[in-house]
Formats: sequence, structure tokens, C-alpha cells
Amino acid sequence: MTDGTSTTSNDAMIRAFLAAWEGRDTEFIVDHFADDGVYHSIPLAPIVGKRAIREFVAGFADVPPGRLVVHHQSASGDVVMNERTDYITINGVPVTLPICGVFEIENGRIKAWREYFDLGPARAAFGSA
Repeated sequence: MTDGTSTTSNDAMIRAFLAAWEGRDTEFIVDHFADDGVYHSIPLAPIVGKRAIREFVAGFADVPPGRLVVHHQSASGDVVMNERTDYITINGVPVTLPICGVFEIENGRIKAWREYFDLGPARAAFGSA
């Protein structure tokens, strides 16, 4: 049985979290992770713990803000999943990334965030520099 209140608040938190990524709000993003939280962009190695996550997020400070368009989002208890398209700029090259994201929430914080996508378009933009 899922708690409707936590489902609703987790759904809203992830929507706000993604909006914070659009605005490059490092403090908001990091604050919403558990101390031992994990971000795993599946094509790459996982990033573990708030300190490492902060370093990763801060690396985007000079990257132009992007748009993260959620097409579908579903929440059930402590799991939120979304299908979205991220429109970002890498090395001055516009990149479109269709993504499936899975968030596990524990005590109101993100315990695990996994993203599944094709890394090819981002690699191509890095290669164009």
C-alpha cells in the first residue's frame, strides 16, 4: 500500500528538482539528496555521496541553462519515474537527449537517481570542440 501524501509530495519534489537543474541551482539540487545519495547516469560511473554530487553539479555552473521537458511522470510511494527530453548545450552545440529517469526517495531526500539514455549525442558535442 502506498501513502498518497508521500506519493504526491515526491512527485512535486522531483518536478521542482528538475526545475532547479534548468536554473542551475546547485544548493537546491544537492540539498535534495540523501547524504549517501547516488546519481547514476547509466552510461557512466555512479556518483556517490553529497560531496561528489556537489562537485558534479557545480561543474555545470558555466554551462548555459537547458530545458528539461517532462513528457510523462509517475509516482508510487517512494519511487518517481519520468520520461523526458533534455535540451542542453555542450561546447556551443545544442544537444537533445531523450531520457528515462528513476528516483528513489527516502525520508524526503533522493537516495538514488538513475538515468537511462544514449550518450552518443553528448559525446558528439564534446568531440566538436
